[in-house]
Amino acid sequence: MTDVDMQSLLTTQRQAFLDDGFPSAKTRIDRLDRVKDIHIRYKDKIVEALEADFGSRPRGQSLATDVASIIMEVKETRGKIRQWMKPQRRKTPLMLRLTGGRAELQFQPLGVVGNISPWNFPVELAFSPAIGALAAGNRVMLKPSEATPQCSALIEEMVSSAFDPAEMAVVTGGVEVAQAFSQLPFDHLVFTGGPEIARHVMRAASDNLVPLTLELGGKCPVVVGQSADVKTVADRVISTKTINSGQLCLTPDYIFLPEGKVEAFIEEARKVLASCYDSLVDNPDYTSVINERHWQRLKGYIDDLEERKVRVEVFNPAGESFDDPQKHKLPFIFPVEPDDEALIMQNEIFGPMLSIKTYRSLDKVVEFINDKPRPLALYYFGKDRQEIDALCQRTTSGGVTINDCAQHAACYDLPLAGVGNSGMGGYHGHHGFLQFSHSKAVYHQGLFSLGKFLRPPYTPRKIKIIDSMV
Repeated sequence: MTDVDMQSLLTTQRQAFLDDGFPSAKTRIDRLDRVKDIHIRYKDKIVEALEADFGSRPRGQSLATDVASIIMEVKETRGKIRQWMKPQRRKTPLMLRLTGGRAELQFQPLGVVGNISPWNFPVELAFSPAIGALAAGNRVMLKPSEATPQCSALIEEMVSSAFDPAEMAVVTGGVEVAQAFSQLPFDHLVFTGGPEIARHVMRAASDNLVPLTLELGGKCPVVVGQSADVKTVADRVISTKTINSGQLCLTPDYIFLPEGKVEAFIEEARKVLASCYDSLVDNPDYTSVINERHWQRLKGYIDDLEERKVRVEVFNPAGESFDDPQKHKLPFIFPVEPDDEALIMQNEIFGPMLSIKTYRSLDKVVEFINDKPRPLALYYFGKDRQEIDALCQRTTSGGVTINDCAQHAACYDLPLAGVGNSGMGGYHGHHGFLQFSHSKAVYHQGLFSLGKFLRPPYTPRKIKIIDSMV
């Protein structure tokens, strides 16, 4: 799609928004129901498109992460729209109350919301922000990732089958199209991806003062307390890490274990992996790395570890070779005590790798985390209330899950939000409605106005009234 076509589409959506006025709750619910309906009707095609784009992606995972998650979020959202749309009363100063004044917040749709979605969960992350945007009464333009072309084409087909382009539309194309999309004068723009690309998106949006929601991931740490059960830790951390073979913004990137518990954790982690996979290369339950470029990037991390002579524990139950770039799969690895200069510790992994570090003092762990860019999530395992409070209060992350990983993102009444290097703004549930609404301050004047007491001339009587306010 050309720049002119995208601008024309944006103009069409904005004019329709202005012509129709604020959509009713009934209209918003109808639009959300159509989002749910296309996911039900197209669920098999969604699974097939994800399989085609990744090369190997489990049907169960695709149904859970890219179909069921959207249906559940729609159900959670649609029943609360009428409540969220109601104006909220706000307190007025005493002098204004005495005149009968009344203050409230009204929640106004912004207009047209753009969404540049990523490749790792291409369907889910195209539609999840759209749910909040539609609930708030906006029109939506989607730009799915060029790295998953089958999914992008399917998303376009799904949307066009259920929505007028003036309501929701899809723009497909490569990097040049994404760049042009980010330069459009939207009323709000959502971007999910890495910080480096986000900087370009932010610069482009700044030309039109477009407000942004950025969800950028980061290196999410796991901190294991002395009171934690290592078997439980391994079960829950590895269960999360297997989702999409670690290609998940909320996936654990490295784990801090108390000294002396490394071997026990590795043993339990191997047991969990063995219960999931008896082989990897041709196993349909083991997700491929998205493409050869990212496969080469991850192989570079492994090569760097070898050069640094870092101990690397490898899970490869069938002793297979992973040299075929067409399959772009890798074994699951655990680097033990990689140095901070290792590539795997410098960059977000986004693959089937989990670095292991040990500690003696929680203070040093806090110091280590705070010395890094702020992550999208932090995870703690244990029963020590003081440790929980210390990590929650002394570190900053987009979200926290205690005694599990990534589960805060499954709570639709909590925002999915980053902070600093991991993003800004958030959505899901009511937070999504508010993110894509303008909270408009509205004041209703009572019987008379106090304004005449504040205008010249400032007589002794007026000065006395003003003095009484001080």
